[in-house]
Amino acid sequence: MGFVVISYDISDDGTRTKVANLLLDYGSRVQYSVFELLIDEKKLDELVERLKPFPERGDSIRIYQICAGCLKKGIIIGRGEFEREVSFHIV
Repeated sequence: MGFVVISYDISDDGTRTKVANLLLDYGSRVQYSVFELLIDEKKLDELVERLKPFPERGDSIRIYQICAGCLKKGIIIGRGEFEREVSFHIV
């Protein structure tokens, strides 16, 4: 499992909502357009493919893979903490 931060800047409201809903299937929203994920390489590859159709001209989706050593050096000012284990919901 790897720690990944995804941020996006998407101008269209509908597209932005679709991207947010997709990302909620993989991780946790930590700010309006920032998500943190604990995800394996196969799932990350799948997610990247699912995200590719969304950005239009001028939009961006940024994906940052954070190594375990760097994550330990992370600093949060204010509320919240880094996702350290996989969470799931039984429906």
